[in-house]
Amino acid sequence: MARARKRVDVDRLNSPGPAKRTWVPTVRLDSEVFGSFAEKFARFMGTARFIGWMTVIVVVWVLWNTLGKAEWRFDPYSFTFLTLVLSLQASYAAPLILLAQYRQESRDRISQDEDRKQAAQSRADMDFLAREIASLRMRVGDLATRDFIRSELREFLEDLDERQEEELHRDETEDVL
Repeated sequence: MARARKRVDVDRLNSPGPAKRTWVPTVRLDSEVFGSFAEKFARFMGTARFIGWMTVIVVVWVLWNTLGKAEWRFDPYSFTFLTLVLSLQASYAAPLILLAQYRQESRDRISQDEDRKQAAQSRADMDFLAREIASLRMRVGDLATRDFIRSELREFLEDLDERQEEELHRDETEDVL
């Protein structure tokens, strides 16, 4: 019967961790610091200054190893060492550039999500305001307008004038009788 191994939390200080003996120490890098370095490196590699310096170094290297004294030359004509150095530089640059692109894509994705949420909220606000305006227009349609009130008052005054004339006419006819 196999015994179940007890899982030990290695990050806790009050419990012993499993015995890990390695010859190489483990290095923990903060991903944000390394990502920031990768972005700065990728940004620098895309500048004209980097391309200019790289061109100067390669031209000096080639001229040194073709036109310089024979005892000063360290990389003969096929420039094997130059090829190795450029390949090494490219092998380090490519993953750093890809990491910087991935981080930028992540920021863009978050920004697009926030923009999408903001657009949805704005749309909901506009729909709400449109419904409120429609409701106000319907209520205003039920309200009496100034022209309507004036016409009603004119009719009322005309009715009063007619009644007054009728009363005057009635009083005159009573006086005659």
